[in-house]
Amino acid sequence: MKIHKEGRIIILVTALIILIINAVIAWRCDFGIVFSIIAALSLIYFFFTCRFFRVPALVPVTGNDLIVSAADGKVVIVEETFEAEYLKTRCIQVSVFMSVFNVHANYFPMSGVVEYYKYHPGKYMVAWHPKSSEKNERTTVVVNNNNGTKILFRQIAGLLARRIVCYAKEGASATQGTETGFIKFGSRVDLFLPLDAEINVKVGDKVQATQTIIAHLK
Repeated sequence: MKIHKEGRIIILVTALIILIINAVIAWRCDFGIVFSIIAALSLIYFFFTCRFFRVPALVPVTGNDLIVSAADGKVVIVEETFEAEYLKTRCIQVSVFMSVFNVHANYFPMSGVVEYYKYHPGKYMVAWHPKSSEKNERTTVVVNNNNGTKILFRQIAGLLARRIVCYAKEGASATQGTETGFIKFGSRVDLFLPLDAEINVKVGDKVQATQTIIAHLK
């Protein structure tokens, strides 16, 4: 299992803290029942910490007319809306909620050039809240493909998330299926697509980053 670079220091610090706590308990309790319980809970916690930062080895699905999922999780919104930050037009919004059990690496859903990037500080409402797209800490990235189609996607912090990492830079190339960032501990990704895009998912669907085709572009 590959560990994401954003989690290596956290995992190392977690391991050191667990070792110190268990060493102290072993010294005070002489490897008794209390030590056994704490040691078992520590191993479980360490396992889930490592699992959270896992990065699966996947071959991305690609295509000039395809929009692939930028995140693992469950589709919670598919609706027409007005995108007011950059595109300034009506779009189809597709939102994917990531629980703590999902892979939290995010990926470019389309190839092109990063036309716009902005980080927004904000609140930490639950990620499935309708207003989290406007009120929560978030990043906004716009990719313009070779045909002039622009899509916007946002990484949105959730109730537990306290750090968003985004590698996108204005003017840089974006390659479909390559990593664009990471959100730590529960979050959401929004996609804003052209109205004539053929949407392939519905609310409640489970999607996998770089593997699930969210839409076909006309």
